[in-house]
Formats: sequence, structure tokens, C-alpha cells
Amino acid sequence: MPPLPLKQTLRIALVGDYNPTVIAHQAIPRALDNAAENIDVTADYDWLATPEVTSLEDLVGYDAIWCVPASPYKNEDGALLAIRFARENHIPFLGTCGGFQHMVIEYARNVLGWDDAGHAETDREGRLVIGALSCSLVEKSDIIELKPGSLIATAYGRLRIEEGYHCNYGIAEIFAEQLSRSRLQATGWDVQGEIRAVELTEHPFFVGTLFQHERNALKDHAAPLVEAFLRAAQQ
Repeated sequence: MPPLPLKQTLRIALVGDYNPTVIAHQAIPRALDNAAENIDVTADYDWLATPEVTSLEDLVGYDAIWCVPASPYKNEDGALLAIRFARENHIPFLGTCGGFQHMVIEYARNVLGWDDAGHAETDREGRLVIGALSCSLVEKSDIIELKPGSLIATAYGRLRIEEGYHCNYGIAEIFAEQLSRSRLQATGWDVQGEIRAVELTEHPFFVGTLFQHERNALKDHAAPLVEAFLRAAQQ
């Protein structure tokens, strides 16, 4: 019998400060393993603590980058460096919760020229593009409406989903209007019209969600966006 062909191995950088008590951090390896099995690849992932991300060399060789939840990060600059590296080099990128928030900050600073763009959780000056939510979404779930034809809608195969959150911050009103005129497009909204997902046009896969879809893996449910993320890394 001829030997079985070797599975393709995808190297994934998980950028964030690992904490075993964080539910999303418990879920991410399982979500990656499940998605890899579904598309018949091997997911080889490294947790990169943000203080360890100090230069572009720390990111070379990865097929995809995921900026994970649980911010504020120990080294915000490390997270922003990883996001910018993925964006500028067309490396598939996924940001959830804190990763979503920081991809918005990175885009505001480095593409739109908002040098003072900041996060209300850690900054007191400048234009706070990430602000406090009117209602906390810590351990809550909600309905999200998806943009037809978007990467996220294609991944889920439908235009209305329900997912869980663990956050108190989202895109501030001062920046929501700016996004409507940029290539970083809103592609998911809650029923009140607040932005809950974004993706970058003219990039193979640059997607962020405020909700933590990866936690589905802990219930033995599919995480469609993680599978789409790995499929993008295959290419």
C-alpha cells in the first residue's frame, strides 16, 4: 500500500498574552484543531506573548496571524506590529474581541493618519476610536446581521447569527462614520446597528469580530470563521 500523503501544515501565530483562565484562550486551540481536521490540514500554532513581539523577524514564517482576546495587552505595540505586518503583507489575519479593537486602532493610525487614535480602556488623550459600550457585553450573547457577500457571511453561510461576547469596549461613534468611507468595512451589526465585525477589502483575509466565535468549540459546535481563516492560510 502506498504511503498516505502528508497533510499540509499551517503555522499560526496567536498574538496575545496567554492566560489559562480566559475562556477564549481555552477554546482557541480546540477551534483550530477542529477546523484543521475539517479541511484536512495540520494547524501548528505558537502563542506569542506581546512582549515577545518586538520586530518583524518575530512574525516571519507564519501562514496566518490571530490577535486573540484578553486585552489590555502587556505590550500594545507588539499587538499593533503584528496586525500591521499581516495587513501590509497580505497574510491572513483574524482578530477577536481585543484583537478586533486593536486592528481598528492600527488601521486608524497607519492608514487613515489618525496618529492619536487610542483605546478608552488605556488612553485618556487623543481620538479614542475604541470607546466604552453603552451596555456591557460581558458573558452575553446577541444577534448579529451580516453583510451579504462578505467573507464572514460566506463563512457562516447565512446572514443572521447569534454569538457570545466578553467585552466592554467597541468602535466609538466618532470612528464609525469614518469606516463607512474606508476600505476597512463594517460587515456585521447588532440589532441596534452597532458595528460588531469588520473586514478589509483587497486583502485575502483580514477579518475582526467583537464577538468570540471561537468559544463554540468548547460546546463541540463549529466555528465557521476559524475554518475560513485556515482555508485562507492554505492559499
